[in-house]
Amino acid sequence: MRSIAFIFIALLIVGTSVAQTFKVPPYQKFKLKNGLTIYLMEQHEVPLINVSAVFDAGAVQDENRYGLSNMTADALLFGSSKYTKAQLEEKTEYVGASVDTYGSKEVAKLTASFAVKDQDLLFDIIQDVITKPTFDQAEFDKYKQRQLLQLTQQKESPRGVINSYFNRFVFEGHPYANPITGTPTAVSAITANDARQFYQKNYTADRAAIAIVGDFNTVAMKKRITDLFGNWKTVAATSPKLTEPTVAFDKNRVLLVNKDDARETTFLIGGKGITQNNPDFIPVTVVNTILGGRFTSWLNDALRVNSGLTYGAGSRFGTFRNSGTFAISTFTKVSTTTEAIDMALQVLDSLHRTGIDEKTLLSAKNYVKADFPPRYESASELANLLTDMFSLGFDESFINNFQKNVDGLTVAKTRQIIDQYFPKTNLQFVLIGKADTIREKVKKYGTITEKEIKADGF
Repeated sequence: MRSIAFIFIALLIVGTSVAQTFKVPPYQKFKLKNGLTIYLMEQHEVPLINVSAVFDAGAVQDENRYGLSNMTADALLFGSSKYTKAQLEEKTEYVGASVDTYGSKEVAKLTASFAVKDQDLLFDIIQDVITKPTFDQAEFDKYKQRQLLQLTQQKESPRGVINSYFNRFVFEGHPYANPITGTPTAVSAITANDARQFYQKNYTADRAAIAIVGDFNTVAMKKRITDLFGNWKTVAATSPKLTEPTVAFDKNRVLLVNKDDARETTFLIGGKGITQNNPDFIPVTVVNTILGGRFTSWLNDALRVNSGLTYGAGSRFGTFRNSGTFAISTFTKVSTTTEAIDMALQVLDSLHRTGIDEKTLLSAKNYVKADFPPRYESASELANLLTDMFSLGFDESFINNFQKNVDGLTVAKTRQIIDQYFPKTNLQFVLIGKADTIREKVKKYGTITEKEIKADGF
């Protein structure tokens, strides 16, 4: 899932002045004969090359073997036909390069960054890792034990797992409910051969893309990539295209997750959100900045600055290709659970009752246009942007029209955005805390379902 802040990273690399108009630099897009989509973008500021490869192989493909997609992505680097895991690590570290893989809700990715002078070695490694991974049994078994330990430890931090509970609660019965890192029961049963079979089924050229951004000549790079991947033969994708989930609720519901030793209650309040390619994505971003998307947001002012109920409160829209979620999030002492929830609901209600005035809107517009994180490398973010465009279904107009869409937002339009996208009824609550202490108090918010945090899964 992509938060509404993610795109700001990409915007950084094409300009940081509010006065500038952001544009995606020119790039070439083409398909190889096996169906693999390629993006090439020249950036000559520094002698580096960045690669982002994306595969239709995320957690939504796990079925009931939760964690398999994530483990498969990690296991790509456990050895290939030419290199052992140790050799992969040694050769990339020796030249100061990086090659990483990871799984997410909808896709799996490989990213790499390296000096131009080392491109022969690194492209050979990337090609071998993507097309000929070995899924070494011994390495996989050691890795699985580490994963099981992490899965046990992660529930000690409610803030680290509450999103998994929320997704399960909101998307019950749909693959978007699948937890990315899996569950102890599922992960303990997964073998290296399972990962190999998952790779063979889901890492298919017809649903994959590779973006290369950096200091190169497009004609030469097109030949190199065609030589490297043009003969990669995979089966045709057989997994059905993901359907849009039904996210509609007819009442308030509360999922109360008991953690006996909790000193705080961590909670999310929300419901249905938007997709990444929603035409109102930018206006929603601006309005959410006011509600809970910055330190001076209404939620943080109310719950942290003015009342001291928490160290931080906010709201976010998390986006998938076919759906999304909206959630207000914070944490508070067990004794102030209902006080904090009531205040969060009051702030949401005030957004609907009073709306946004011109001065507040102007402040949010300036913030959205100017507050781009300065810590991101331009070429690597551009490479990821291109593969995100492929997997999430949006194009460069999203970036190119960004400033125009921000500046064009009116107070009247914000009223429509609030009414359409910010839920105020049939809210879904997820609370992690000491159930015996707060159960009776939180009944007023909706029908309660209870779980134990020590229970397997979410």
